[in-house]
Amino acid sequence: MRLTQTSELWWKNAIVYCLDIETFADGNGDGIGDFRGAIQHLDHLDRLGVTCIWLMPFFPTPDRDDGYDIVDFYSVDPRLGTLGDFVEFMRVARDRGIRVIADLVVNHTSDQHPWFQDARSSRDSKHRDWYIWSDKPEPDDPKGVVFPDQEDSLWQWDAQTEQYYFHRFYKFQPDLNTSNPEVRDEIARILGFWMELGLSGFRVDAVPFLVERVLEQDDALPDPHEFFADLRAFMNRRDGTAMLLGEVNLPYKDLMAYFGDTPLGNEITMCFDFIGMQRMYLSLAREDARPLAEALRERPAPPKDSQWASFVRNHDELTLDKLTDAEREEVFAAFAPDEDMRIYDRGIRRRLPAMLEGDQRRIRMVYSLLFALPGTPVLFYGEEIGMGENLAIEGRQSVRTPMQWTSGRHGGFSTVEPAIPMPGGDFGPDEISVSAQRRDPDSLLSWIGRLVEQYREAPELAWGSYEVMDGGDDAVLVIRNQGIVTLHNFAGRDAKATLSLDADGKVLADLFSDDQIEIKDGQAQVEVEGYSCRWFRVSDPETAP
Repeated sequence: MRLTQTSELWWKNAIVYCLDIETFADGNGDGIGDFRGAIQHLDHLDRLGVTCIWLMPFFPTPDRDDGYDIVDFYSVDPRLGTLGDFVEFMRVARDRGIRVIADLVVNHTSDQHPWFQDARSSRDSKHRDWYIWSDKPEPDDPKGVVFPDQEDSLWQWDAQTEQYYFHRFYKFQPDLNTSNPEVRDEIARILGFWMELGLSGFRVDAVPFLVERVLEQDDALPDPHEFFADLRAFMNRRDGTAMLLGEVNLPYKDLMAYFGDTPLGNEITMCFDFIGMQRMYLSLAREDARPLAEALRERPAPPKDSQWASFVRNHDELTLDKLTDAEREEVFAAFAPDEDMRIYDRGIRRRLPAMLEGDQRRIRMVYSLLFALPGTPVLFYGEEIGMGENLAIEGRQSVRTPMQWTSGRHGGFSTVEPAIPMPGGDFGPDEISVSAQRRDPDSLLSWIGRLVEQYREAPELAWGSYEVMDGGDDAVLVIRNQGIVTLHNFAGRDAKATLSLDADGKVLADLFSDDQIEIKDGQAQVEVEGYSCRWFRVSDPETAP
């Protein structure tokens, strides 16, 4: 008998919090975050209302790509702790009702991984076919290079065996050959190992690249959707509630296939809405809600048991690749006017509060929007207190600075100088920290806590169907999720929205105040201050919350 209780589909209305162990908290005083330090701060996430932690890579690594270049998929980087520390972290999280997922980075390995070291030792080596080799560097499509500011080819010459190996990302990250059944079996073993230690799922890195035809003669390549369906089935045989959160940055029509071809969905459980995120920034730049409204109207409904994941930003640069050149320039001009604030021509290496110049009205409106958007909200560590970036750090590492726990020296992250320098000025720990904001009922941290609480009390936001309504003012985004109506004003001026609601005799009960607005003749007039938000529940006057 198949259960249909919400506990089985916990991801539908989870509060996901992404953190990097290396930059979260230092527990042994060496300037580098570790599992022991993270354990000491899990109560912060519990108080915030987090129900799922997403761990960025914590595996042994040469650390040339912030841990995404892995040399051992079955262990913990010694800088971050031991397997025992990981198990203790899992226990403490579980005791607080918090699930944990981790990055699954199996598109490639480090070139220092023993598999690749063996593969490049000889053309007849055991692991030779675990990677992709060719006598000539083709096909070599420059448009397919993920980091065109760092790499100019997808192939790298290996002098020892006199062949080229394929790398979709950096040259020190050779791609695994998923057409090899042994590689696919090894990926399943990696999942099984960490699930036995308590993980509830995985965030799958670079989904479209994980199974791709590189060599024309590669007839053994599995269908990508069969591969992900098999992976999901493997996981669910061990834990029926396990999930996959996919990084699938594709147009909606191409992305939908990765949810699976069954009514409930049988491949990637949740997919990030990259298009909605990018249109949101275009709306912010224009002070016009229409670009985001258009994206939400275009966005297809996922299968019944699947879900969209909403986010303001993630751990990478703020990618703008789905905008036109002109639209991208609008966003750059508004939020990254200096070249140093950008990465190549593809994205922004800043956090939201700095992009909005610390304007609390706009910042709070955007995070309200995160929780009001149909889907599951995903927070990047430090967003709950409004952390900024450190542009003195190269590339996309600028947003991966140490967590700011207290004011004063080292921001409570460590007792010694952090290995990764913190921001200073208006976004440094003296101005922004967890401890200061926890004591302030008007802080951003308190506001995020209220949003989490309202989100959890409004299951329609995650479970119901939604409608993007026309409120009569282009600056205001109006979304109705069944009984919940939310309004967000992208402009600095006050606005008035006229809502057509089939609810005569009922009221709009404000979820953040005692206000009520009557619905007369099927309409309600709602005033929204500049850069602000309003949440309502359609209610009977006698029982309005």
